[in-house]
Amino acid sequence: MRVWDVNPGYLNRQSLLGEHRELHAIVSIIKHKKKGYSRHPETLRWHDFGWALSQRHRLLVAEMNLRGFKDHSPVKIKTQHKKWPQVFVDPPAAQMTILAGKYKNKEQGRIPLTKNVQQLWAQHKYSVMARDIAEYKYIGGWVASRKSGKGINDIYPELISLLRCPPAEGNLRNVIRHMWDYVSACISLSTKDFEKYSPQILLKQIQRLVFLHNIIYLKESTALGELPAWIH
Repeated sequence: MRVWDVNPGYLNRQSLLGEHRELHAIVSIIKHKKKGYSRHPETLRWHDFGWALSQRHRLLVAEMNLRGFKDHSPVKIKTQHKKWPQVFVDPPAAQMTILAGKYKNKEQGRIPLTKNVQQLWAQHKYSVMARDIAEYKYIGGWVASRKSGKGINDIYPELISLLRCPPAEGNLRNVIRHMWDYVSACISLSTKDFEKYSPQILLKQIQRLVFLHNIIYLKESTALGELPAWIH
């Protein structure tokens, strides 16, 4: 039984759908006080975090939608609003290592498993920009300088924490504008028209164009899949 903490974009099809099933199993155990797997470490760490389980489900479903899968089983438990468990069954960087072993010579996820801090930051930068501009500048600065001495083990828990926060409304629109710049050559839309559309519509158009024209930088971005999960 496993609910990953890494972005769902890193999961291949089997792992993505598998986590979706297992998350529903944990929800059922918690809601109906079932004994089976009730003492499993994964169940225990999520036990009082219903809101977080619901949001993790939304993130999984957003990624599933991006890959053509549909979900008809919403999760609606709301304990501890905007609170996430502070413990991991395995640390985030270790989860990357586990996935690398599972996926050796097998199907990969939408986002390549990270090999270094620079690649990790490139994959997460738009997601961080949507949360906190100051953190975006700080992390981007020391990744660019390469003088911090920090590695994936140091930065990844911070990225996980940041991506668990809802995007700020103004930052979200700014990030969508940055992402739109990558696809704007593929479609004619004036700045005036851009401002008329909702974030939901713009993100759907960006997703469509990214896959239609194989825009790798955005295809391998966490933001492409996770931002829609935060827009209610």
